[in-house]
Amino acid sequence: MAQAVRTVIELDSNNVALALAGEQDAHLKILEARLDCGLTLRGDVLILEGSEDAVAKARAALEELLTVIRSGRPITPSIVESLMDIAVNSSGKPSEVYGDVVWTHRGRQVGPRTLNQKLYVDAIRRQTITFGIGPAGTGKTYLATAMAVNAFFSKQVGRIILTRPAVEAGESLGFLPGTVSEKVDPYFRPLFDALYDMMDGEKLAALIEKGEIEVAPLAFMRGRTLNDSFIILDEAQNTSPEQMKMIPDAPGLRLQDGRHR
Repeated sequence: MAQAVRTVIELDSNNVALALAGEQDAHLKILEARLDCGLTLRGDVLILEGSEDAVAKARAALEELLTVIRSGRPITPSIVESLMDIAVNSSGKPSEVYGDVVWTHRGRQVGPRTLNQKLYVDAIRRQTITFGIGPAGTGKTYLATAMAVNAFFSKQVGRIILTRPAVEAGESLGFLPGTVSEKVDPYFRPLFDALYDMMDGEKLAALIEKGEIEVAPLAFMRGRTLNDSFIILDEAQNTSPEQMKMIPDAPGLRLQDGRHR
């Protein structure tokens, strides 16, 4: 039987200790379940008890968590779970994942929350074209939009183009009332919701009016040349081979989002 060891981590302040513990010790309970060793928090001192291997791994994971806490990022039980997933189940560092802030709006920081999201964001930064593949709710469109907004306001690109197949079977928009914009609006709600999360509504409306942010169905992309643009093709898995050929000739093409058969 492995001999039990005991180690101590001295915390910086009561605020760090409170963030580590969480409301009603919710964070500590998650940490104990995930780290396979006993945790005792006494004031500004955290005591780890267990096998030598378990304590060593727990200390490394907790130092990563403490780095995130000290950076001022808000911590919730779901974030602690995610951080421990990265620390325990992969070779990635949680502090590097959570330290990557793609965009900030009204004090809210947008960035990767999992190792795969971090890899996705880094791929967008490095590559001209990136395919984001994954189930719904994994942040493909949201993070892509954040990257587009960041690139636009940092003057890396001159405009943002958001497109998607508006209707899976032939994109027949004529039956909807109103202008072209009003016809396609229901299909682009996820993209608009993401944009409204990242800038004020008046600013977004002004940029759309000037054409610096353009939202259009894929059917309207045929034959266009879009230089110096960050292009997001959302829900690409719903396109046919013929529709994929409508993607414009864009030397500045930055992103291809979604899954394709």
